[in-house]
Amino acid sequence: MTSQHLVKLTANFERNLGQAEAFLLEANAPQAFDALLDELTDTVIPNLERFPGMGRLFFERPIRSVEASNGMDVLKRKLNVIAKDGEIREYVMSHYLVLYARFGAPIYLLSIRHHRQLSFDFQAHWGR
Repeated sequence: MTSQHLVKLTANFERNLGQAEAFLLEANAPQAFDALLDELTDTVIPNLERFPGMGRLFFERPIRSVEASNGMDVLKRKLNVIAKDGEIREYVMSHYLVLYARFGAPIYLLSIRHHRQLSFDFQAHWGR
């Protein structure tokens, strides 16, 4: 039997969910937000509890600009301050992409974005 890992939500992840809910309510699509919550609770979190390494490593993404390279370097340094063995991974959902971090046993959900959104706001999450 696979051991269970604790999955925790960060303040930034909760903020992202609030933004998604506000957008979907404004678009008259509350059922889409309910579906997002169902997918998170029924699929994503249980999968990560059992298989925390299932997501693609974020730092293995191809870097296509100097700005992205510099941003990745800053993010790697900040991650190393928190935990030398930490990693950031991506979990692909049906319509969303979740970034999560592993620092040993606990899993931290960092951010969630719709596939059509362009980027993650690392400045808001990690501070300046």
